[in-house]
Amino acid sequence: MRQRTAAREHPARDPGRPVYVISVAAGLVRAHPRTLRIYEVEGLVCPARTPTNIRLYSENDIRRVLWIRHLTQNLGVNLAGVRVLFELEERLGARILETLYPEPPAETAEPDEGSVAGAAPAAAAAGRA
Repeated sequence: MRQRTAAREHPARDPGRPVYVISVAAGLVRAHPRTLRIYEVEGLVCPARTPTNIRLYSENDIRRVLWIRHLTQNLGVNLAGVRVLFELEERLGARILETLYPEPPAETAEPDEGSVAGAAPAAAAAGRA
């Protein structure tokens, strides 16, 4: 019985759900809140906003900030380079999806001459001649 109650109290978390205010997010990634604001201005992270304009960060945002910090602090990539890497990653992801799930060929409106639908009018015209 105790396990069922615990399961109801702690449902599976949605990593895309914005829950952390900027001070908490900054603490989680061990950065100054100003750093997170700079990342936002640079277009590297886009936290959600409340109706009163307070930034809310999701688990996905936190992971992205940690990746940005790794690239800049450990690998020496500047913020412009991080932006380029993210753009390349997005394009590559789109290409992979296109390869895995290609669009089906579009149906043509006009039937082929050799098809049954195209042969009937041609046969009728030949019979009148």
